[in-house]
Amino acid sequence: MVNFTHLLTLLIAQYGIIATALPRQVRQASPPSQYAANRLLDGLSDDPYQDSAHFRVYGADAATANKTLGILEAAHQCFVQDLGWRTPGLDNKKGRVGKEVGPWYKMKVYKDETISIRSAAGATEPNYDMGLALLRITEGYLTSPRVLGHEFGHAMHFSEKRWWETVANFVAELYVATPTCDQARSVFGVRGGDSIIHLTRVIGDSHQVIVDATSGSSNHYHAWPFLSYITNSPDSYSGLGKQIVLDMIRKYPLNSNETPLHTIERLLGRGVGVQKVIGRYWARMAYVDIGNAKAQSKFNLERKSLNYANLDDLGHGRYMVKAARAPRYMGANIIPLKASASKVSVTVMADGSYTATLAVKGGSSTRYVELNGGKGEVTLASDEGLSLVVANTPTLVQYDAFNISAELNRGLIYSVQLFGAIV
Repeated sequence: MVNFTHLLTLLIAQYGIIATALPRQVRQASPPSQYAANRLLDGLSDDPYQDSAHFRVYGADAATANKTLGILEAAHQCFVQDLGWRTPGLDNKKGRVGKEVGPWYKMKVYKDETISIRSAAGATEPNYDMGLALLRITEGYLTSPRVLGHEFGHAMHFSEKRWWETVANFVAELYVATPTCDQARSVFGVRGGDSIIHLTRVIGDSHQVIVDATSGSSNHYHAWPFLSYITNSPDSYSGLGKQIVLDMIRKYPLNSNETPLHTIERLLGRGVGVQKVIGRYWARMAYVDIGNAKAQSKFNLERKSLNYANLDDLGHGRYMVKAARAPRYMGANIIPLKASASKVSVTVMADGSYTATLAVKGGSSTRYVELNGGKGEVTLASDEGLSLVVANTPTLVQYDAFNISAELNRGLIYSVQLFGAIV
């Protein structure tokens, strides 16, 4: 039996272990328009409740419960009915996509103030015997699309036998801050909101291991922009796109212990490796050019406050990465440059494998020039700005985000020579 810690698997960091293969099923049952009440899961089922087609809310007043139900029904419409995610109303030990057998149960949602003691707005509580999850939400967040979207993301993921904080926040962002769920939200009168991107962590601490869940330095709640990038697929790499997150979840080989990056590597088309994808992701994060307009708007407002102090100046256009800021496994340094000429050339020398890119920002678009053999140059128009991005892109390894080895935390040591620009 896989223990709880391992089921709290993170994007890229943990392994998504499944104890046994899914049982063979022979038919596809049709989901009912109204899911059945589940009188077995949890002992609070006699409390007053409000119902909708797919959810049941306990302990809240009628007005609050109806708002909660509307937010969750809109999420169900968007992700389950429109995008094809597996409903959390199904036992994760029975059936599979295309061969479901039911029964379909209403997900239970409880107003629960006890979780506030843990400084949590909400929590997803899995029941491994039943293969179902319920939500516990503090009263102040029962009408928060962001919190409910995050916890609903956990519940859908649990239905697929995975459990990643990064995916839950990806779902919350997709639900609240992108056009993806606009139609579903409008049907239930749910307003969208701002991006939840945490730029201080994603860009200011971009040198960290791409998903790090260790105490005191964790970024696993904030690493979701990578999922947005591979979903929006602005570089049109074969294998990426709207279904990539579900493909990562569903095409993981049973008992393989591969990380999600290994899965992406298998899903990519010929000629593109995951190192190239990581390198381009970080290059696009120089200006948050990942197909998320609200996240980019937030970047434009906060950019001047972010920490870009990655290099030490050695003089004569030479720079060395600061040891404490050296990019770790699949992390990167984003380095804004100040051009002193229209032609800028860059040379990077490093002690390991890396992907370096010049991100050139114009008034309405950004172009990307990957360094070849550590060298690259660009000619700038009068309205263009420039950043150098150096990503640590070694051979893929398996790792535990809660217990990152010293080797994975060893930063890429590199130097930069600039002509026509300074840091």
